[in-house]
Amino acid sequence: MIGVGIVGCNYGRNVLLPAFRGDPRCEVVALAGTDQARTAELARAANVARGLGRWQALVEDDAVAAVAIAVPPEKQPEVARRALELGKPVFAEKPLAADLAGGHAMLAAAQRSGRPAMIDFNFPELPAWRSAKALLDGGRIGRLRHVVVTWNVESGAIRARQQSWKTRSEGGGGLLGNFVSHCFHYLEWFCGAVSGLGGRLFLLPDGGMQGSIALALAFASGAGGSLQMSCASYLGSGHRIEFYGEDGTLVLANPAPDYFRGFTLMQARRGDDRLHAVTQTEAEAGGQAETGNDARPDSRIPPVARLVRRFLDACETGGTASPGFAEGYRVQELIDAARRTHASGRWVDVPSSAGGQCP
Repeated sequence: MIGVGIVGCNYGRNVLLPAFRGDPRCEVVALAGTDQARTAELARAANVARGLGRWQALVEDDAVAAVAIAVPPEKQPEVARRALELGKPVFAEKPLAADLAGGHAMLAAAQRSGRPAMIDFNFPELPAWRSAKALLDGGRIGRLRHVVVTWNVESGAIRARQQSWKTRSEGGGGLLGNFVSHCFHYLEWFCGAVSGLGGRLFLLPDGGMQGSIALALAFASGAGGSLQMSCASYLGSGHRIEFYGEDGTLVLANPAPDYFRGFTLMQARRGDDRLHAVTQTEAEAGGQAETGNDARPDSRIPPVARLVRRFLDACETGGTASPGFAEGYRVQELIDAARRTHASGRWVDVPSSAGGQCP
Protein backbone atom coordinates (compact mmCIF):
# COMPACT_ATOMS: atom_id res chain seq x y z
CA MET A 1 0.00 0.00 0.00
CA ILE A 2 1.46 3.35 -1.09
CA GLY A 3 1.00 6.14 1.46
CA VAL A 4 0.15 9.39 -0.31
CA GLY A 5 0.36 12.88 1.16
CA ILE A 6 -1.47 15.79 -0.47
CA VAL A 7 -0.23 19.36 -0.11
CA GLY A 8 -3.12 21.75 -0.72
CA CYS A 9 -6.64 21.87 0.70
CA ASN A 10 -8.68 23.13 -2.26
CA TYR A 11 -7.98 21.29 -5.53
CA GLY A 12 -5.97 18.83 -3.48
CA ARG A 13 -8.91 17.91 -1.27
CA ASN A 14 -11.69 18.22 -3.86
CA VAL A 15 -10.02 16.51 -6.85
CA LEU A 16 -6.74 14.80 -5.97
CA LEU A 17 -8.09 13.14 -2.83
CA PRO A 18 -10.99 11.31 -4.57
CA ALA A 19 -8.79 10.55 -7.59
CA PHE A 20 -6.17 8.82 -5.43
CA ARG A 21 -8.81 7.13 -3.30
CA GLY A 22 -10.23 5.53 -6.41
CA ASP A 23 -7.13 3.31 -6.70
CA PRO A 24 -6.87 0.48 -4.14
CA ARG A 25 -3.07 0.46 -4.34
CA CYS A 26 -2.72 3.63 -2.28
CA GLU A 27 -4.05 5.35 0.82
CA VAL A 28 -4.10 9.10 1.39
CA VAL A 29 -2.54 9.36 4.84
CA ALA A 30 -1.93 13.09 5.23
CA LEU A 31 -3.21 16.48 4.10
CA ALA A 32 -1.22 19.69 4.49
CA GLY A 33 -2.37 23.32 4.34
CA THR A 34 -1.27 26.68 5.66
CA ASP A 35 -3.73 26.83 8.58
CA GLN A 36 -3.17 24.05 11.13
CA ALA A 37 -6.62 24.17 12.72
CA ARG A 38 -8.52 24.38 9.43
CA THR A 39 -6.44 21.63 7.83
CA ALA A 40 -6.92 19.34 10.82
CA GLU A 41 -10.69 19.83 10.61
CA LEU A 42 -10.73 19.23 6.84
CA ALA A 43 -8.68 16.07 7.31
CA ARG A 44 -11.07 14.78 9.97
CA ALA A 45 -14.07 15.51 7.75
CA ALA A 46 -12.41 13.66 4.85
CA ASN A 47 -11.30 10.75 7.06
CA VAL A 48 -7.60 11.44 6.43
CA ALA A 49 -5.37 10.37 9.31
CA ARG A 50 -3.26 13.52 9.60
CA GLY A 51 -3.97 17.18 8.92
CA LEU A 52 -0.81 19.27 9.02
CA GLY A 53 -0.17 23.01 8.98
CA ARG A 54 3.20 22.79 7.24
CA TRP A 55 4.05 21.08 3.97
CA GLN A 56 7.49 20.23 5.33
CA ALA A 57 5.96 18.00 8.01
CA LEU A 58 3.99 16.10 5.38
CA VAL A 59 6.89 15.62 2.98
CA GLU A 60 9.17 14.38 5.77
CA ASP A 61 6.57 12.03 7.29
CA ASP A 62 7.78 8.43 7.03
CA ALA A 63 4.22 7.26 6.33
CA VAL A 64 4.15 9.39 3.16
CA ALA A 65 5.77 7.48 0.31
CA ALA A 66 4.54 9.75 -2.52
CA VAL A 67 3.60 13.42 -2.59
CA ALA A 68 0.82 15.12 -4.57
CA ILE A 69 1.01 18.91 -4.78
CA ALA A 70 -1.78 21.42 -5.38
CA VAL A 71 -0.34 24.82 -4.48
CA PRO A 72 0.27 28.03 -6.48
CA PRO A 73 3.03 27.79 -9.12
CA GLU A 74 5.51 29.95 -7.24
CA LYS A 75 5.35 27.65 -4.21
CA GLN A 76 5.46 24.31 -6.01
CA PRO A 77 9.22 24.00 -6.79
CA GLU A 78 10.30 24.06 -3.14
CA VAL A 79 7.83 21.34 -2.18
CA ALA A 80 8.64 19.12 -5.17
CA ARG A 81 12.40 19.47 -4.80
CA ARG A 82 12.33 18.49 -1.13
CA ALA A 83 10.14 15.46 -1.81
CA LEU A 84 12.39 14.32 -4.65
CA GLU A 85 15.49 14.83 -2.49
CA LEU A 86 13.94 12.37 -0.04
CA GLY A 87 13.36 9.88 -2.87
CA LYS A 88 9.58 10.34 -2.94
CA PRO A 89 7.66 10.38 -6.24
CA VAL A 90 5.81 13.62 -7.00
CA PHE A 91 2.47 14.31 -8.68
CA ALA A 92 2.53 18.05 -9.50
CA GLU A 93 0.18 20.64 -10.94
CA LYS A 94 0.48 22.83 -13.98
CA PRO A 95 2.29 25.06 -14.58
CA LEU A 96 5.40 23.64 -12.96
CA ALA A 97 6.56 26.95 -11.59
CA ALA A 98 6.37 30.72 -11.79
CA ASP A 99 9.19 30.97 -14.32
CA LEU A 100 11.79 29.06 -16.28
CA ALA A 101 14.24 28.98 -13.37
CA GLY A 102 11.72 27.31 -11.08
CA GLY A 103 10.70 24.85 -13.77
CA HIS A 104 14.35 24.04 -14.48
CA ALA A 105 14.96 23.38 -10.78
CA MET A 106 12.05 20.93 -10.66
CA LEU A 107 13.13 19.11 -13.82
CA ALA A 108 16.72 18.85 -12.57
CA ALA A 109 15.55 17.52 -9.20
CA ALA A 110 13.42 14.87 -10.92
CA GLN A 111 16.32 13.80 -13.13
CA ARG A 112 18.69 13.54 -10.16
CA SER A 113 16.25 11.50 -8.10
CA GLY A 114 15.15 9.11 -10.84
CA ARG A 115 11.77 8.86 -9.12
CA PRO A 116 8.44 9.19 -10.97
CA ALA A 117 7.48 12.83 -11.44
CA MET A 118 4.17 13.54 -13.17
CA ILE A 119 2.33 16.74 -14.06
CA ASP A 120 -1.46 17.01 -14.07
CA PHE A 121 -2.27 17.86 -17.70
CA ASN A 122 -5.70 16.27 -17.74
CA PHE A 123 -7.48 17.23 -20.99
CA PRO A 124 -5.76 14.46 -23.03
CA GLU A 125 -7.23 11.90 -20.63
CA LEU A 126 -10.79 12.60 -21.84
CA PRO A 127 -12.20 9.83 -24.08
CA ALA A 128 -13.13 12.17 -26.96
CA TRP A 129 -9.63 13.65 -26.92
CA ARG A 130 -7.96 10.26 -26.99
CA SER A 131 -10.17 9.25 -29.90
CA ALA A 132 -9.21 12.45 -31.73
CA LYS A 133 -5.53 11.74 -31.12
CA ALA A 134 -5.89 8.19 -32.47
CA LEU A 135 -7.64 9.44 -35.61
CA LEU A 136 -5.01 12.12 -36.23
CA ASP A 137 -2.15 9.69 -35.70
CA GLY A 138 -3.91 7.18 -37.93
CA GLY A 139 -3.96 9.63 -40.83
CA ARG A 140 -7.73 10.08 -40.90
CA ILE A 141 -7.50 13.68 -42.15
CA GLY A 142 -4.13 13.40 -43.88
CA ARG A 143 -1.25 15.75 -43.26
CA LEU A 144 -2.20 18.57 -40.89
CA ARG A 145 -2.40 22.00 -42.48
CA HIS A 146 -3.82 24.19 -39.75
CA VAL A 147 -5.26 23.99 -36.23
CA VAL A 148 -7.57 26.56 -34.63
CA VAL A 149 -8.23 26.77 -30.88
CA THR A 150 -10.98 28.99 -29.49
CA TRP A 151 -11.77 28.83 -25.79
CA ASN A 152 -14.16 31.43 -24.39
CA VAL A 153 -15.45 31.03 -20.84
CA GLU A 154 -15.92 33.10 -17.72
CA SER A 155 -13.88 31.47 -15.00
CA GLY A 156 -15.20 31.26 -11.49
CA ALA A 157 -12.24 33.27 -10.23
CA ILE A 158 -12.90 36.11 -12.67
CA ARG A 159 -16.65 36.03 -12.01
CA ALA A 160 -16.02 36.35 -8.26
CA ARG A 161 -13.25 38.95 -8.73
CA GLN A 162 -11.09 36.60 -6.73
CA GLN A 163 -7.57 37.65 -5.87
CA SER A 164 -5.55 34.45 -6.22
CA TRP A 165 -2.85 32.91 -8.39
CA LYS A 166 -5.58 32.14 -10.93
CA THR A 167 -6.16 35.84 -11.58
CA ARG A 168 -2.73 37.34 -10.81
CA SER A 169 -0.15 37.19 -13.57
CA GLU A 170 2.62 37.45 -10.98
CA GLY A 171 3.89 34.19 -9.59
CA GLY A 172 3.16 32.11 -12.66
CA GLY A 173 -0.60 32.46 -12.61
CA GLY A 174 -3.21 34.43 -14.51
CA LEU A 175 -4.54 33.40 -17.88
CA LEU A 176 -1.23 31.92 -19.04
CA GLY A 177 -0.65 29.70 -16.04
CA ASN A 178 -4.23 28.69 -15.36
CA PHE A 179 -5.55 28.08 -18.89
CA VAL A 180 -3.04 28.58 -21.70
CA SER A 181 -0.62 26.11 -20.10
CA HIS A 182 -3.19 23.42 -20.92
CA CYS A 183 -3.42 24.64 -24.52
CA PHE A 184 0.33 24.59 -25.07
CA HIS A 185 0.57 21.05 -23.75
CA TYR A 186 -2.30 19.59 -25.75
CA LEU A 187 -1.33 21.40 -28.95
CA GLU A 188 2.08 19.74 -28.92
CA TRP A 189 0.48 16.42 -27.90
CA PHE A 190 -1.84 16.59 -30.88
CA CYS A 191 0.30 18.39 -33.47
CA GLY A 192 3.97 18.11 -32.56
CA ALA A 193 6.43 20.79 -31.56
CA VAL A 194 5.63 24.49 -31.76
CA SER A 195 8.49 26.27 -33.52
CA GLY A 196 7.38 29.87 -33.04
CA LEU A 197 4.58 32.16 -31.95
CA GLY A 198 3.45 35.77 -31.98
CA GLY A 199 0.63 37.74 -30.40
CA ARG A 200 -0.41 39.56 -27.29
CA LEU A 201 -2.27 39.42 -24.00
CA PHE A 202 -5.19 41.69 -23.19
CA LEU A 203 -5.86 42.97 -19.68
CA LEU A 204 -9.29 43.56 -18.21
CA PRO A 205 -10.05 47.27 -17.83
CA ASP A 206 -11.47 46.85 -14.32
CA GLY A 207 -8.51 45.48 -12.44
CA GLY A 208 -5.57 44.68 -14.67
CA MET A 209 -6.14 40.92 -14.72
CA GLN A 210 -5.25 38.97 -17.85
CA GLY A 211 -8.55 38.54 -19.68
CA SER A 212 -7.66 37.11 -23.08
CA ILE A 213 -4.87 36.20 -25.47
CA ALA A 214 -4.52 35.90 -29.23
CA LEU A 215 -1.58 33.98 -30.69
CA ALA A 216 -0.44 32.83 -34.11
CA LEU A 217 1.51 29.57 -34.01
CA ALA A 218 3.96 27.77 -36.26
CA PHE A 219 4.63 24.05 -35.88
CA ALA A 220 7.84 22.26 -36.76
CA SER A 221 5.82 20.09 -39.16
CA GLY A 222 5.06 23.14 -41.31
CA ALA A 223 1.46 23.42 -40.12
CA GLY A 224 0.09 26.72 -38.88
CA GLY A 225 -2.19 27.48 -35.99
CA SER A 226 -4.06 30.07 -34.00
CA LEU A 227 -5.03 30.22 -30.35
CA GLN A 228 -7.63 32.60 -28.94
CA MET A 229 -8.51 32.15 -25.30
CA SER A 230 -10.59 34.27 -22.92
CA CYS A 231 -11.36 33.56 -19.28
CA ALA A 232 -13.62 36.63 -19.02
CA SER A 233 -16.40 35.78 -21.49
CA TYR A 234 -19.84 35.76 -19.90
CA LEU A 235 -21.88 32.96 -21.51
CA GLY A 236 -18.89 32.26 -23.73
CA SER A 237 -18.91 29.93 -26.71
CA GLY A 238 -16.90 27.25 -24.90
CA HIS A 239 -13.88 25.23 -25.99
CA ARG A 240 -13.34 24.20 -29.62
CA ILE A 241 -10.35 22.74 -31.47
CA GLU A 242 -10.45 22.43 -35.26
CA PHE A 243 -7.92 20.34 -37.15
CA TYR A 244 -7.71 20.91 -40.91
CA GLY A 245 -5.80 18.35 -42.94
CA GLU A 246 -5.17 17.62 -46.61
CA ASP A 247 -7.88 14.95 -46.61
CA GLY A 248 -10.40 16.13 -44.05
CA THR A 249 -11.37 17.97 -40.90
CA LEU A 250 -11.69 16.94 -37.25
CA VAL A 251 -13.42 19.06 -34.58
CA LEU A 252 -13.45 18.69 -30.79
CA ALA A 253 -16.05 20.97 -29.25
CA ASN A 254 -17.60 21.64 -25.87
CA PRO A 255 -20.07 24.56 -25.67
CA ALA A 256 -20.90 23.78 -22.03
CA PRO A 257 -19.57 25.83 -19.09
CA ASP A 258 -18.16 22.64 -17.52
CA TYR A 259 -14.54 22.52 -18.66
CA PHE A 260 -14.31 18.72 -18.88
CA ARG A 261 -17.81 17.38 -19.43
CA GLY A 262 -19.55 17.85 -22.78
CA PHE A 263 -16.96 17.33 -25.54
CA THR A 264 -18.11 15.90 -28.85
CA LEU A 265 -15.94 14.76 -31.74
CA MET A 266 -16.91 15.47 -35.35
CA GLN A 267 -15.17 14.67 -38.61
CA ALA A 268 -15.46 15.06 -42.36
CA ARG A 269 -13.35 13.39 -45.01
CA ARG A 270 -12.77 14.81 -48.45
CA GLY A 271 -15.94 14.31 -50.44
CA ASP A 272 -18.25 14.76 -47.44
CA ASP A 273 -20.51 17.80 -47.48
CA ARG A 274 -20.73 18.21 -43.70
CA LEU A 275 -19.20 17.17 -40.41
CA HIS A 276 -20.64 14.09 -38.74
CA ALA A 277 -20.27 12.61 -35.28
CA VAL A 278 -17.48 10.12 -34.69
CA THR A 279 -19.16 6.97 -33.43
CA GLN A 280 -17.69 4.61 -30.90
CA THR A 281 -17.01 2.09 -33.65
CA GLU A 282 -14.98 4.64 -35.61
CA ALA A 283 -13.04 5.56 -32.48
CA GLU A 284 -12.34 1.89 -31.79
CA ALA A 285 -10.75 1.65 -35.22
CA GLY A 286 -8.17 4.11 -33.95
CA GLY A 287 -7.32 1.85 -31.04
CA GLN A 288 -8.09 4.30 -28.24
CA ALA A 289 -11.79 3.84 -27.58
CA GLU A 290 -13.22 4.01 -24.09
CA THR A 291 -16.70 3.33 -22.89
CA GLY A 292 -18.84 4.46 -20.00
CA ASN A 293 -19.59 7.78 -18.36
CA ASP A 294 -18.44 8.75 -14.91
CA ALA A 295 -21.26 9.95 -12.68
CA ARG A 296 -19.07 11.72 -10.13
CA PRO A 297 -20.20 15.34 -9.69
CA ASP A 298 -16.80 16.93 -10.27
CA SER A 299 -15.85 16.34 -13.90
CA ARG A 300 -12.17 16.90 -13.13
CA ILE A 301 -11.90 13.70 -11.11
CA PRO A 302 -12.14 11.04 -13.89
CA PRO A 303 -9.30 12.40 -16.08
CA VAL A 304 -7.10 12.94 -13.03
CA ALA A 305 -7.87 9.38 -11.89
CA ARG A 306 -6.43 8.12 -15.21
CA LEU A 307 -3.23 10.05 -14.54
CA VAL A 308 -3.11 8.76 -10.98
CA ARG A 309 -3.27 5.17 -12.23
CA ARG A 310 -0.24 5.74 -14.46
CA PHE A 311 1.57 7.54 -11.64
CA LEU A 312 1.02 4.63 -9.26
CA ASP A 313 2.07 2.18 -11.98
CA ALA A 314 5.38 4.05 -12.18
CA CYS A 315 5.70 4.13 -8.39
CA GLU A 316 5.33 0.34 -8.29
CA THR A 317 7.64 -0.44 -11.21
CA GLY A 318 10.17 2.36 -10.88
CA GLY A 319 9.40 3.48 -14.41
CA THR A 320 8.70 6.93 -15.76
CA ALA A 321 5.37 8.72 -15.51
CA SER A 322 3.89 10.61 -18.45
CA PRO A 323 3.26 13.47 -18.83
CA GLY A 324 6.32 14.20 -16.76
CA PHE A 325 8.36 17.19 -15.71
CA ALA A 326 10.03 17.35 -19.14
CA GLU A 327 6.63 18.10 -20.69
CA GLY A 328 5.98 20.56 -17.89
CA TYR A 329 9.23 22.37 -18.55
CA ARG A 330 8.44 22.49 -22.26
CA VAL A 331 5.16 24.24 -21.46
CA GLN A 332 7.11 26.63 -19.24
CA GLU A 333 9.26 27.50 -22.27
CA LEU A 334 6.15 28.25 -24.33
CA ILE A 335 4.64 30.39 -21.56
CA ASP A 336 7.89 32.33 -21.44
CA ALA A 337 7.75 32.79 -25.23
CA ALA A 338 4.18 34.10 -24.96
CA ARG A 339 5.28 36.64 -22.37
CA ARG A 340 8.16 37.73 -24.58
CA THR A 341 6.07 38.16 -27.73
CA HIS A 342 3.58 40.26 -25.78
CA ALA A 343 6.32 42.44 -24.30
CA SER A 344 8.22 42.93 -27.56
CA GLY A 345 5.44 42.89 -30.13
CA ARG A 346 7.64 40.59 -32.22
CA TRP A 347 7.54 37.01 -33.39
CA VAL A 348 9.42 34.62 -31.07
CA ASP A 349 11.12 31.50 -32.39
CA VAL A 350 10.92 28.58 -29.96
CA PRO A 351 13.81 26.08 -30.08
CA SER A 352 12.88 22.42 -30.09
CA SER A 353 12.75 20.55 -26.80
CA ALA A 354 15.99 19.27 -25.34
CA GLY A 355 14.54 15.76 -25.24
CA GLY A 356 13.68 15.92 -21.57
CA GLN A 357 17.21 16.89 -20.49
CA CYS A 358 17.95 20.08 -18.63
CA PRO A 359 19.20 22.80 -20.98
